[in-house]
This record gives sequence, C-alpha cells and structure tokens, in this order.
Amino acid sequence: MTLMQDISPVSAEIMDSLASAEDRKWIELSAGMAWASVLWLGPESGTWSVLFRWNKGYVAGPHKHLSGSHTFILSGKLEVRDGVLSQGDYLYEPNGMLHGETRALEDTEYLFISEGPVIFYTEEAGLTNYLGWEEWSRLSQMAKAAD
Repeated sequence: MTLMQDISPVSAEIMDSLASAEDRKWIELSAGMAWASVLWLGPESGTWSVLFRWNKGYVAGPHKHLSGSHTFILSGKLEVRDGVLSQGDYLYEPNGMLHGETRALEDTEYLFISEGPVIFYTEEAGLTNYLGWEEWSRLSQMAKAAD
C-alpha cells in the first residue's frame, strides 16, 4: 500500500524505549532508605518515569509539583497528605499541588510518572532541591559510570 504522504519520523531520535530489568540501575537516594530506578526520560516534553523503592520510615520532604504526576503503588503503603496509599492504589496530582512530607509506612515500591519537575523546600531554608528529567539523566549517568 502506498501512502499519500510521508509519515516517517522527522527526527532520527524518535524511537521506543525499553527499560529492561537487567539493564536498569538502582540509584541510592538516601543511605539504606531510598532508591530510584529511571525507566524513561523525555527531554522533548520534560516528562520522566521512575520506579521508587523506599524502606519503612523514609520521608520525602515537603514539595510542589510544577506539573501533573501519576503514582501507582506496586507494594507497601505511603502516607500522602491526609491519606494512605496501598498496593494497587493510583493517585494523580495536578500541576501546582503543594504538600508536606510523604512517608513510607511500610517498605514500598511505586511507579511515579511526572510531566515535569518537582521542587522540594523547607520553611527554614526555602528551596532545597529541584528534580526534573535533567537531574535524573545526570544521576543515571553517574550510576552507570560507577559500575
């Protein structure tokens, strides 16, 4: 069949992405408490997908979502704002969502897909961290170089 127009990708960089379990690296975020494995980074949109593994008691500080995000709990329990997310729960947080600490009530693994960056802060220090696709790219490269 001949198409009436060319639908081939304009960019040679457009391709699908496979994050096989054998190739993925775990990045330690907090000694003995929290790790992340980058599944996908989308520089053209700023979207990123990360698998998090938190031990019971780990706390992520207060933060603001500068874009929408999706969370799916694979195992364990997270306390998020005034609620608890358990295995199989899904949460969408819209752009601008501001909230306090997120706490692992059990050893927890979850999928997090963010459509852009997240900023962390404290009342005392102000902004303390910025997490976007570029930071995850740097962390992934450092983890691969360490092997």
